[in-house]
Amino acid sequence: MGLLDRIDEPRDLDALTPEQLTALAGEIREFLVQAVSRTGGHLGPNLGVVELTIAMHRVFDSPRDTLVFDTGHQSYVHKLLTGRRDFSTLRQEGGLSGYPSRAESEHDVVENSHASTALSWADGIAKANVVRGHSDRNVVAVIGDGALTGGMAWEALNNISAARDRRLVIVVNDNGRSYSPTIGGVAHHLDTLRTTQGYEQFLDWGKRTLNRSGPPGRFAYEWLHGLKKGLKDVVAPQGMFEDLGMKYMGPVDGHDEQAVERALRVAKSYGAPVIVHVITEKGRGYRPAEEDVADRFHGIGPIHPETGLPIAPSRFGWTKVFADEMVQIGRRRPDVVAVTAAMLQPVGLLPFSQEFPDRTFDVGIAEQHAVTSAAGMAFAGLHPVFAVYATFLNRAFDQVLMDVALHRAGVTFVLDRAGVTGADGASHNGMWDVAMLRIVPRLRLAAPRDESTLRAALRAAVDVDDAPTVVRYPKGSLGLDVAVLETVDDLDVVAVTGPEDATRRVLLVGVGPMTQTAVDAAATLGEHGVRTTVVSPTWILPLPSALVKLAGEHDLVVTVEDGIASGGFGALLGEHVVAQGHPTPVLPLGLGTEFLDHAERPDIVAAQRLTPADVAGTALAALTRES
Repeated sequence: MGLLDRIDEPRDLDALTPEQLTALAGEIREFLVQAVSRTGGHLGPNLGVVELTIAMHRVFDSPRDTLVFDTGHQSYVHKLLTGRRDFSTLRQEGGLSGYPSRAESEHDVVENSHASTALSWADGIAKANVVRGHSDRNVVAVIGDGALTGGMAWEALNNISAARDRRLVIVVNDNGRSYSPTIGGVAHHLDTLRTTQGYEQFLDWGKRTLNRSGPPGRFAYEWLHGLKKGLKDVVAPQGMFEDLGMKYMGPVDGHDEQAVERALRVAKSYGAPVIVHVITEKGRGYRPAEEDVADRFHGIGPIHPETGLPIAPSRFGWTKVFADEMVQIGRRRPDVVAVTAAMLQPVGLLPFSQEFPDRTFDVGIAEQHAVTSAAGMAFAGLHPVFAVYATFLNRAFDQVLMDVALHRAGVTFVLDRAGVTGADGASHNGMWDVAMLRIVPRLRLAAPRDESTLRAALRAAVDVDDAPTVVRYPKGSLGLDVAVLETVDDLDVVAVTGPEDATRRVLLVGVGPMTQTAVDAAATLGEHGVRTTVVSPTWILPLPSALVKLAGEHDLVVTVEDGIASGGFGALLGEHVVAQGHPTPVLPLGLGTEFLDHAERPDIVAAQRLTPADVAGTALAALTRES
């Protein structure tokens, strides 16, 4: 029986010796490598916070003390220390979430896996503790150096720094990376703090000198304090934090559990906001991750634990098509520039950055800034392409509306992971974009169904210089191109089934990757004697006028999309059909307006009744009701 098997709740850590804590850290790393290599998940970030998480749970009393993890993908060690050791179905339906989950444990608080939010959560909880008279409760926020590039984190720091009565400890987990190396002024500042040794060495010398020559009492204190103040900004410029009025401690070796524990105990005793700067190594203790410069182990699929190589090589996917087409566009168009929010490789902009480094801008985890900066670049004669996960564009809606659309800026937004993402859970499903963006004046949105339409949509998008354009596509591999039977009024007809003389006629509209679902559903409807036509418009916003006319020529219209049905594309089509006076009912099929638990995409699609059989059955039931 190992040490980890004896940890059912955080207080079980109290009885362990320093030697046992070191052994426990080793066991946890071995457990993570073996478990996550089978299921996939965020391996590198969790290997880097083992000692830090142990120290936090030894110093603080969760859940009485509140622990908040920024983004939460580094919470696996926290899960283990709070009694959750069954990782066999991690990120799978019914298994552990890849992020903190209130449904799993009272030790989990913030489920949202969007970055740079933890400090605001911690500020609010600490304020509530004061108002409610809980003067003995602490709040601890763990935020990475990457998340400190987000503006919301600095809004929170601005408020936290004004507090003197809140028991709040901010742990800056500094590993120099988010998804990729951290960029910007914050990163440079932390680099300086991280690499400066002379300051603490000079203070140690001063203490030894005082002890030896022995200036007594108050004089000794003032002498040492003056020495510290005079040297602080020269050899250890932590003034950025202390100028905010916040106590700064560090840097601390994040893999020395005892050192981290000592620092946290001092911070806890201070009774007011304190920043503890901890230096960690992402992927610590697992050689393939330690030696990986591309950060492939931030989030992985199943791998061979011995080598770190994927068990099943990834298939050619949507992101790779975008990456290739973006480079080709860049070669033809010197005005096209790329923008990313700390996700250069995940969104497919790495090849573009390698060929056009001076035309690639990584702004850090700062989606709002990215969008408005892109508007500025468009005003000055460039055409920015901002590639971002669909769920993260939610954070910058105001900027899309007021800075880009209002100013008629030619900016292209490429939404990766649109629709059902799956294993990353509620906060990562990119299911809100169409319903959100359909209200933006002049915005044009494409939902390509395959490789050919993705390439064509991207080329068309960057040709628009007087309005925002959006190209959305899902996570995962690409199938074969969907064959087009004919094009009628710019609408691609991809399937026609059932007898020509059928008395019932249905129009199925497949949106983007749901086109194949519509084609398969049409085959079933045809077998039931229903004349079914399947169309797949690439550009869905603004609504194609030809589609409204075509809808009026059928007995029923069914739209199939992988965004929310309420307020989505199908709902928009239904509104226009009614406005044109057509009696044809429009049945929008899509995702429910709810937060979807983590599961694989096929499981979610089935649960939402969006399989071909479901679509066909729903259409047949609607025809029966109408007859």
